[in-house]
Amino acid sequence: MKKKTNRLDTIKMLISSREICSQDELLELLKREGLGVTQATLSRDLKQLKVAKASSMTGKYVYVLPNSTVYRRLPEKDSPVQEMMKYTGFVSINFSSNIAVIRTRPGYASSLAYDIDNHELNEIVGTIAGDDTIMLVISEGVTHDQVRHALHPIIHNQI
Repeated sequence: MKKKTNRLDTIKMLISSREICSQDELLELLKREGLGVTQATLSRDLKQLKVAKASSMTGKYVYVLPNSTVYRRLPEKDSPVQEMMKYTGFVSINFSSNIAVIRTRPGYASSLAYDIDNHELNEIVGTIAGDDTIMLVISEGVTHDQVRHALHPIIHNQI
């Protein structure tokens, strides 16, 4: 399952980082990232991610992700996977008693929640994630500042 999640995250980052016009082009980019997949698997992944084609500003039809009208184009300096590691999609965090709500860009919540869960932080009992929202249950006696500090390595300098 981790392999599929990684592949889906890489597909999202590739589509949001450049104009991709065909599955062959996307297959080649995935291969360069070390994720060799078949065309059939890629088709299923695109369907699961609800990827569509839309006319770009250059007039070409390119793959686009749902629920977003502006697509972030990344510089070509780093590979999309390296950029994905730096960029968590984090928007904000708010607290209410022993619950925190993290807002992310659309499509980023589940991967960020996965990272939080895998760090096995003592300050956090667990997470529940949707498309752009994560609910954290905070351990008894832990302050909001302690939660921010614990999340800092995962969310980097954005928190």
